[in-house]
Amino acid sequence: MTEVSAGRGISRRRLGGGLLALGGVLVIGPFPGGAAVAAPGPRGDRTTLRRGSPERAGLIAEHLDRLVADAEKYLSPSPKHPWYAGAVLLAGRGGTVALHHPIGKAVRYVAYDEKTDTGVEFPADDQIPMARDTVFDLASVSKLFTSILAVQQIERGALVLEERVAAYLPEFGAAGKQDITVRQLLTHTSGLRAWIPLYKEPTREGQLRLLWNEAPANPPGSKYLYSDLNLIGLQLVLEKITGRGLDALLHDEITAPLGMHRTRFNPPASWKPRIAATEDARLPWSGLERGLVWGEVHDENAYGFGGVAGHAGVFSCAWDLAVLARTLLNGGTYGRARILSEESVELMFTDFNTAFPGDEHGLGFELYQHWYMGAMATPRTAGHTGFTGTSLVLDPSTDSFLVLLGNSVHPVRSWRSGSAPRVAAANHLARAVAVRPDRGGTAWFSGMTGATTTTLTLPALSPATDRARLRCSLWWDTEPGADKVYLEASADDGGTWQPVPFTTVRPGLPPEPHAAGSATGWSGRVWHRLEASLSPWRDRPLRLRWRCTTDRLYVGRGVYVDGLRVEDGGRVLFDESRPKDAARIDAVGWTAAAD
Repeated sequence: MTEVSAGRGISRRRLGGGLLALGGVLVIGPFPGGAAVAAPGPRGDRTTLRRGSPERAGLIAEHLDRLVADAEKYLSPSPKHPWYAGAVLLAGRGGTVALHHPIGKAVRYVAYDEKTDTGVEFPADDQIPMARDTVFDLASVSKLFTSILAVQQIERGALVLEERVAAYLPEFGAAGKQDITVRQLLTHTSGLRAWIPLYKEPTREGQLRLLWNEAPANPPGSKYLYSDLNLIGLQLVLEKITGRGLDALLHDEITAPLGMHRTRFNPPASWKPRIAATEDARLPWSGLERGLVWGEVHDENAYGFGGVAGHAGVFSCAWDLAVLARTLLNGGTYGRARILSEESVELMFTDFNTAFPGDEHGLGFELYQHWYMGAMATPRTAGHTGFTGTSLVLDPSTDSFLVLLGNSVHPVRSWRSGSAPRVAAANHLARAVAVRPDRGGTAWFSGMTGATTTTLTLPALSPATDRARLRCSLWWDTEPGADKVYLEASADDGGTWQPVPFTTVRPGLPPEPHAAGSATGWSGRVWHRLEASLSPWRDRPLRLRWRCTTDRLYVGRGVYVDGLRVEDGGRVLFDESRPKDAARIDAVGWTAAAD
């Protein structure tokens, strides 16, 4: 099953090591590598996870507390039904897991009553509370494991990213699929439609026949279309070139080296009491009549594949996923194990879909998707969601990671809509990473509230020369295009406002002009020095203000302004470091923040 994303475009970013552009085509050769080994290379980060305080993780405890409090709200009607029956929340930074907290129930409902649209609950004594180590059906988060296994084979030279899939699996090339490449499977640009009911065929041969006969809905490479078929195809390629089943590959190449002992396909019956239940699967909302699905894969096609599929079927717990996140943030190592080279990890965080703004995608990982990454989203933030209510987000820019595992199809898939709990959790974790003022003890902060306009207005000034300048430091991270910060001026005491063009300089980079007097998107999460000429307002009364606007959808980490200073030749008209000047700033929605 798939979850639909809604993103916004970004500019092309630097491609990672190992890529070569030839005639507009990305060519990637094999990287040095081999089987998962016991010792990382000299550059490998050996960081492993430990539990610790928010302070030890470099996180602000108050915002992690709010993360939990907000997550608990979704156990209640949101708005009509709970978003999930329960969840496990895990957040960390560096090698410290600062939050690992279960909420709600892992098993609550025995059935769904479609006539009353209510859940039929187990007796209270038979309900199972969520625990830290509860195991979840990851649904499409499973795609990340398949993708990592594919990139391992690219490292070893057994798989070539730009090779046609049919070169490894000739049957796949039927019905117009002969030109689909491995990269297009990994980035969902193959042209295959989102899903077909393979489970309706009772035999593996029949299921494969449906796949072989499936024609692309779009020419390969012409459009982004998220498809389970891509990762099923990749599974078949991996099994063909290695001679091993996907479940064996998962164990041998990822979970065993990393010590992820609660991660596997087809968990044994002994695990059932520690597994979160999913759906009362019955027609017509499900494709199969199965009753309460608990301890078996929820996805119909994965179930039809015997529980082992490239697009779904992996079961795991929050801690194991945090280990995976830490491994990738480390550059492919965890303790003494290495499962990927640093170059390969870079590829997984490299946007290959620059032709499809809003659908940024590395190899397997989605990138820069505010619709579930919230304010953690940056051009390098990577993650994935699963239909059952699962998600993983990792942000290399802050070295932070977030796991949210919920059983949101329990008791039925129709109760859950959107990704509000994921966004809320990501926003709180992003806010828990402090932005230190550029100068002094505090900086002005716009906040992170949606559908809001905030203003920060300086007192009336009287520039007398063409050399009048505003100088300050600016830090911004907003939803690209939708949310902006504006620098504006008024010559009639706030009656009307017009944009003030400005220039920002990021350390080590050339100046960037903002001719429209605004900034949006991601600034690198570093302070920029800003300068704006005020010569058009010479010999006129002048008010300056910063104005931030956000829409109703998503927000970034916000906007910070520090060190406001207006000079006019040799005169200082305003300097916020002077208490009398700072006291005259009119802040509506902005706060003086130390973090």
